[in-house]
Amino acid sequence: MVLLLAFSSGLLFGIGLIVAGMADPAKVLAFLDLAGAWDPSLALVMGGAIAVGLIGFSLAGKRPRSLVGGAMHLPTARDIDARLIGGSLAFGVGWGLAGFCPGPALVALGAGQFKALVFVAAMLLGMGVFELFGARRAAPAEV
Repeated sequence: MVLLLAFSSGLLFGIGLIVAGMADPAKVLAFLDLAGAWDPSLALVMGGAIAVGLIGFSLAGKRPRSLVGGAMHLPTARDIDARLIGGSLAFGVGWGLAGFCPGPALVALGAGQFKALVFVAAMLLGMGVFELFGARRAAPAEV
């Protein structure tokens, strides 16, 4: 049952990204082009996503367990630090250069877009480098 719910949620998310135009890098880049032919339509998509997220997190914060019985793992950190700012900047630069963020890139990859393959490969490489350095930072110092 959990796998069916996970598959259904992912499918609905992917279809939503396609319908909203988030899997089309040209539409995303037009949204980010404030000085040119700006396309504000994705602002509505983002506003809708924020509203759904606010409701979802509000309801989830009041529950001890998820709807399928698993433990709730909600974020607790509220600090704005250099890692958060750096990660946000890296995300924004990548989004602006490629026109993809991770979810839509996976949808576009499934649709066979070569640009998405390059983006996903770079994303996975970046995640691997982060894990490598994160593991080093978390490892106790040897004496």
